[in-house]
Amino acid sequence: MKGTVGELGEFGLIRELTSRLTTTPAVRIGPGDDAAVVAAPDRRVVASTDVLLEGRHFRRDWSTAYDVGRKSAAQNLADIAAMGAVPTALLLGLVVPADLPAAWAGELMDGIRDECQVAGAAVVGGDVVRGDCVTVAITALGDLRNQDPVTRAGARPGDVVAYTGWLGWSAAGYAVLSRGFRSPRAFVEAHRRPEPPYHAGPAAAALGATAMTDVSDGLVADLGHIAESSKVRIDLRTADIDVPTQMNDIGQAVGVDPLQWVLTGGEDHAIVATFPPEVKLPARWKVIGTVLNPSAMPQVTVDGAPWTSGSGWDHFGEDA
Repeated sequence: MKGTVGELGEFGLIRELTSRLTTTPAVRIGPGDDAAVVAAPDRRVVASTDVLLEGRHFRRDWSTAYDVGRKSAAQNLADIAAMGAVPTALLLGLVVPADLPAAWAGELMDGIRDECQVAGAAVVGGDVVRGDCVTVAITALGDLRNQDPVTRAGARPGDVVAYTGWLGWSAAGYAVLSRGFRSPRAFVEAHRRPEPPYHAGPAAAALGATAMTDVSDGLVADLGHIAESSKVRIDLRTADIDVPTQMNDIGQAVGVDPLQWVLTGGEDHAIVATFPPEVKLPARWKVIGTVLNPSAMPQVTVDGAPWTSGSGWDHFGEDA
């Protein structure tokens, strides 16, 4: 794709982007009509949406267009998995300036398409609009496959808290990039292109998870939503949380306790859930805490005490 998106025009850009897409058996009518048609065997559709804004959620000097595509799809598809559902489809709203290289838009779509393939979904439609900066709006859809949805409201005293995936890797990668470095590469890549464990959401539902979420804003913050919705206290045990040696090394280099990244760093999209204590969890799940009766108000504590070193990302917070 040569030139700019302005030179291609709206419909030329749409043709170029949709020509890169693949499909799945769930897609009955894909891009090209007034709306898509996606099979919903369960007769319930799980839906989630997110917006990524250039300069706030990604930087083109840090991430390739392909990275941005993978990341934008991943954070939405992870929300579907966190309900215990299987991702099926994705809709894209794309705002771009007219002078954006057309190749950048194409690589963005390649990343979205490939992340959808990892999750078993497909891009089924969307819209493109001219604007001042790149904005990527994603709506993801999923199917429960006859399972009950796993919400944030079902945690019970006595349940264990466990996670699968990565914690703190994206935040450590962000710290590296913020200081002008590009290594350790594994952490930088974790920030540019998260890898949610999509399979773990439906699997957790089948195991009997009582509450579940993905870690998008930080472990303490996201478990705080479960604590509030379930009217419980969740206590995390730091001794049971693994901090990789390289993350410790990064923390020493930049003067940050890596536990801060693990507890408050978001955008890894690990799956964290509560389970009845008798459930035998597969090895990929790590038990890191317990659900308790609330002592005064629903909250998350760390080693029995309130966590006071920040809880996670807030779009309207002081650091946003």
